[in-house]
Amino acid sequence: MESFIIEGGHRLKGTITPQGAKNEALEVICAILLTSDPVRIKNIPEILDVKNLIRLLKDIGVKITHNAENDYTFQADELNLDYLESQEFVSKCSSLRGSVLMIGPLLGRFGKATIAKPGGDKIGRRRLDTHFLGFKHLGAKFVKDPERDVFKIESKKLKGCYMLLDEASVTGTANIIMAAVMAKGTTTIYNAACEPYIQQLCHLLNAMGANISGIASNLISIVGVDKLHGADHTILPDMIEVGSFIGMAAMVGDGVRIKNVSLKDLGIIPDAFRRLGVKIETEGDDLIIPHQPHYVVDSFIDGTIMTLADAPWPGLTPDLISVLLVVATQARGSVLIHQKMFESRLFFVDKLIDMGAQIILCDPHRAVVVGHDHKLILRAGRMTSPDIRAGIALLIAAMSAEGTSCIANIAQIDRGYENIENRLNKLGACIKRVDD
Repeated sequence: MESFIIEGGHRLKGTITPQGAKNEALEVICAILLTSDPVRIKNIPEILDVKNLIRLLKDIGVKITHNAENDYTFQADELNLDYLESQEFVSKCSSLRGSVLMIGPLLGRFGKATIAKPGGDKIGRRRLDTHFLGFKHLGAKFVKDPERDVFKIESKKLKGCYMLLDEASVTGTANIIMAAVMAKGTTTIYNAACEPYIQQLCHLLNAMGANISGIASNLISIVGVDKLHGADHTILPDMIEVGSFIGMAAMVGDGVRIKNVSLKDLGIIPDAFRRLGVKIETEGDDLIIPHQPHYVVDSFIDGTIMTLADAPWPGLTPDLISVLLVVATQARGSVLIHQKMFESRLFFVDKLIDMGAQIILCDPHRAVVVGHDHKLILRAGRMTSPDIRAGIALLIAAMSAEGTSCIANIAQIDRGYENIENRLNKLGACIKRVDD
């Protein structure tokens, strides 16, 4: 176990470039299972979740070439499908939520898949019903082995159909798309997730020979093909990391430039921070966050308290709710944070309250933040990262606090942020990684 020791009060200044998108990386890396040809993927983030997925693919026989930093070639031409039945595989899946994305391509290409209940963040229920209902619509049958917590899914030949998803699940949509690209006939998915991650996955699959239309909408049509081939793909910048850097720059920045953010793929993320009063300037594909002694929370047109709530794309991504909440602690004004999708994600606010933040946790989904306007600086403290996004939010809080803080369980942060302490230290932060 490792921890971060953070000396608060250091201002950030300079330029930082976001890593490749974590969620997209997990999806497109699993897509390589759909072909026996080489697939080259660039801008892969060197983060824990992605590294674990790559190791898992290597274990089942995928040939992996590390061409350069963040640049890999994958070839799934000689897979050991028997390994999927092993207890070792089941154990590895149970610690990696991204492993669920292997089901769709394995089912689509080989007609069967075995997968364990995946791990990941402990942020409330994250059911897999959407995935399995989609596979069932395509003609697959599945059986759960409760003793091993393993799902076995089989189909001699998937058949295209119309389906209406019960929720716009990102991983569910990605999994169903990958299963359907080689199904017989046409598959139509309504209420599909349409995040940039899904769009990028579809672009890669089309480059591999798939026939997908309706990209960027919630109505996706897939005409099945017999075979896919190799392709090259470059992953987008991580919009969650971009949002995290905006939050840091607002709280403790003296002028920060975030380079090459792919502005058109950020959706309403910049506007969400602007609603908290954060100034954001654009220059080409860069964002510039100037030093602000104060940022004032907007109110709605009728004068009521500002509410920030997550929603399916193109709404506000739930992965930035924790960061926005921390930024609000030093704003001038009050804001209601409504985390609709995960009932445990706001529980980390207890740590912020211990640091002196004025937050009322109304219920598992809602919190009211009364901003300090920098008149009351947060106190340093000892805390533990419960998940990726709460971890980065606590890191931002610690960087703004008075004194030296300690954050334990930083493996959670490493799951989503590449080499984060060194990158922030180059901007002026004082963060040290230590063994517990």
